[in-house]
Amino acid sequence: MKPSVSSTTTDAGSAMPDRSEQAQPLFNRLLTREALTSANAILVYLALFDVALHLLIANNYGYFRDELYYLEDGNHLAWGYVDQPPLIGWLAALLHATIGQSLFAIHIIPALAGGCVIVITGLMARELGGGRFAQALAATAALATPDYLATASIFSMDILDVLWWTLSAYIIIRLIHRNQPRLWLLFGAVAGIGLLNKLTMLFFGLGIVIGLLATPERAYFRTRWLWLGGLIAFIGLLPYALWNAVNGWPTVEFWRHYGGLTGGGPIGFLANQILVANPLNVPLIITGLYFYLRAPAGKPYRLFGWAYIALYVLLTVINAKSYFLAPIYPIFFAGGSVMTQRIAQTHPRWAWLRPAYIVAPLAIGVALAPLLMPILPPATYANTYGHLNFVGNSAAGQGNSSVFPQYLADRFGWESMTATVAHVYDGLPATERAQACILTVNYGEASALTFFGPHYHLPRVISGHNNYYLWGPGSCTGAVLITVGYANTDLTPSFKSVVQAATITCQYCQGEENGIFVYVCTQPKVTIGDAWPKVKHFN
Repeated sequence: MKPSVSSTTTDAGSAMPDRSEQAQPLFNRLLTREALTSANAILVYLALFDVALHLLIANNYGYFRDELYYLEDGNHLAWGYVDQPPLIGWLAALLHATIGQSLFAIHIIPALAGGCVIVITGLMARELGGGRFAQALAATAALATPDYLATASIFSMDILDVLWWTLSAYIIIRLIHRNQPRLWLLFGAVAGIGLLNKLTMLFFGLGIVIGLLATPERAYFRTRWLWLGGLIAFIGLLPYALWNAVNGWPTVEFWRHYGGLTGGGPIGFLANQILVANPLNVPLIITGLYFYLRAPAGKPYRLFGWAYIALYVLLTVINAKSYFLAPIYPIFFAGGSVMTQRIAQTHPRWAWLRPAYIVAPLAIGVALAPLLMPILPPATYANTYGHLNFVGNSAAGQGNSSVFPQYLADRFGWESMTATVAHVYDGLPATERAQACILTVNYGEASALTFFGPHYHLPRVISGHNNYYLWGPGSCTGAVLITVGYANTDLTPSFKSVVQAATITCQYCQGEENGIFVYVCTQPKVTIGDAWPKVKHFN
């Protein structure tokens, strides 16, 4: 009887190597100095720093107004919504079904998206011929961009919009550099996802078309790959278009009444680009524009220069919000970084640009971060950054109405508002509580009361604002309405009894949510069906 052996043998009788021993050389290679200081490693470090920063502050302040709205979208899955395509609602539903909808959970997606933007920006610089310094500089510029710092701290479409623009541009650069026209198919897939996320992806597509037509790259129009890529992108838009057609084109009505085209005119739009991009990133953007339009190395990619010019002019003419153009800047961070590297290499007296141009934008980013993200305690913020709220509001296309800029102020007051409304509801006679529902002026109030309402045992919440109008009054009869945000004069034509029951106040919230009245309305003069079209407002 043969003795047993612990090792597996080959046909030749030699022992098979242990798998852990096979993996060991790979592990050792990953820990070498060269690997740990490589361009790839630097891009990963910068991205991880950004992700960690956003997750570290994920639980600060509270839910942003739009976050609550998008979470409610996830409870009404559809192929579209009045004011946005369906992707954000789908992501909200995915979160609800998996890791939940806590503040930390919902901020994982935008944090990861911001990290991906940083890595892809560096990879664009590499594809354009940039070395380790150019890649690190481009990625650092993306990390220190105020718009990306702010939007990566909010569960919304905005940082995802930056991601899809950046990834699409990277695909085009690879396509041109490696002469792989089939990559138009991949471009179309990414653009299609971008259109499921936000319609501003159409601006990027328009810019690329104009850039192609203005350069020798128009030859791609003679290939089937570009047209097939365009078809794939259109498929991404098709579900939203069909949803609109079925529902009477509510998105068209929304944009017709949209009050967000407030860029502040040509001078305001230009000034806000500096705020959106980081003042110390502006020379890099200008250098990038030169790289694409004039530098011999940028000639194959000249379409990006013309795309930027076309979109800048278009968005200025329509008086768009300044951040509409923000997703295009990683392209110019990449081109500008390559050009900066060439200048530093060709002219030794400019070698100081290398460390200075990485440290300086980061320093500005660190200084601005508390103005952009929920970092400081509210009282500390009010004492140190409160006088700068107009700067943040200007870049975001918002008016001044709080010590905080809107994108921070709209994280305060929602649960205290819910508690106030619950106090009114609990004080109603039992017969009225059984019939009551809550009507709000805007989707922020409705979404907050819907989200926090179950904890306070609140009844159904309805609103005529945007998609809440399409969701309708449901089981609400209108016999007893608790209203939030309406004026007495808005209610007396429809109810015989309108009694002010409370006033909602909050210290740091957006001004429009402070000092608003809660009314209890009974003895309706009209049915809820007749009154419902009158509360509709898409804006």
